[in-house]
Parts: sequence; structure tokens; C-alpha cells
Amino acid sequence: MTDPGELRASDAEREAVVEQLRVASVEGRLTLAELTDRTEAAYSATTHAELSLLTQDLPSGAMPAPVPVPAQHEGRKRRWFVGVMGDTKRRGTWRIDQELGAVAVMGDVLLDLREAEVRTDTVDITAVSVMGDVKIIVPDGVNVDLDGMAVMGDKKVDVLEAAPGMNVPVVRVHAYAVMGDVKVIGDSRAQPLQRGFAAWREHWRRLHGEDWRALGRQMRREGRELGRQLRDERRDLRRGY
Repeated sequence: MTDPGELRASDAEREAVVEQLRVASVEGRLTLAELTDRTEAAYSATTHAELSLLTQDLPSGAMPAPVPVPAQHEGRKRRWFVGVMGDTKRRGTWRIDQELGAVAVMGDVLLDLREAEVRTDTVDITAVSVMGDVKIIVPDGVNVDLDGMAVMGDKKVDVLEAAPGMNVPVVRVHAYAVMGDVKVIGDSRAQPLQRGFAAWREHWRRLHGEDWRALGRQMRREGRELGRQLRDERRDLRRGY
């Protein structure tokens, strides 16, 4: 009899898990890096057991969260990070629940979004660089939408984005560079995180690879052997041995 966890996952089941992960992120249960990693893993999952692994530490039966009202209707201001002839950095655990602004004037601004709790469906950033640098670090696997202009400067994206058709987080950057740079780089181009999402990704890959299948085969063999032993014991009891 087939183990229910070994049943093949459908596209609809994968999308349902992705939606559950998105809701968990909006509720503050996952960081942007964790959401991106688990979303990628959901789309590559082949069985129910692999999908269950992605949501085993999340509430079950979560309802889709309402789409947040745009910040201007809620009366909230954009959150600004400014570096004028100096440096401004925001990294580690922090909350993103409104649009962001970064301004570097003969200085540097660094925004590291990987460990941020993103409470909106899309991260929207306006980045202005005048003879300075704005650097935005995101997890590889998000979709980055970069627009704007550069005058005697540069704006660019260096991120390993997800395959087309995946419902992954979106980071939208409106960049304006005058003799300066606005760069959006992925995790593989930045200093590695010291926290656990990279280890979680490696754990997933091991389970998703041959180790997971070998463990399943071993458990089935042991189960069959135990079944044979029980049958032999019952037969011996009936015979009076």
C-alpha cells in the first residue's frame, strides 16, 4: 500500500502551499529569505511529504490575508533611509509594512531585505543616489522590477531570479542615479547570512535528494521485515511452539 506522503503532488497543491506561505509572511511568521526559499522548494516538490515539510511549523487552514491598502490611503508616510556624506545601513531582523525610500548624497545606503518580515505583497522602494551608492540586498529567487534613470551613473540588478510562472515575492525599485549607483544584488553576491535560512535550504536539498529516497526505501524494508517476523511469531503460537 502506498504511503500517503509518497503520493505525487499536483500543480494545484503546490500553488496552495505557496499561498499558505505568502499568508504566513504577511502575518510576520516568515522572513523574506524564508518565504523565497520555501516558495522555490514548493514548486520543485514532487510528493505530499515534501510539501508538508514546508508548512509543518505554520498554522494549518490559514485563510488568505486581505490585500493591504496602499500606504497613501492609510495615511502612513514612506520610511526613509538617508546617507549624506556618511553611511546608513539597515540589516538583520526588521519589519517592512510600508513603502521605503533610500537617499544617498555623497554617501552610502545599504538595505538588506533578507531577514526582514515583509507585511506587504510587494516591496516598493524609491532609491535616489547623487554622487553616492544605494545597495539593496535581496534573496536570490525573488523577482526584481527595476526602473528609473541614470545620468553619469549606473542602475543594475544582479539577482538569480525565479523561473517564469512562479508566484514569488516581488521587489520593485524606482531608481534615480546622478553620478552615483543604485544596485540590487542577490544573496549569492553578498556576504552570507549568519542565521539559519541557508542551513534550512541545504536541509531541504538533502531531503529532496537521494538521502530522502534512500531513507524511505530503508523504512519500507524494515517494515516488511518486521511484518514477516510478526507473522512467523503468530504461526508458531498457533502451532504451540
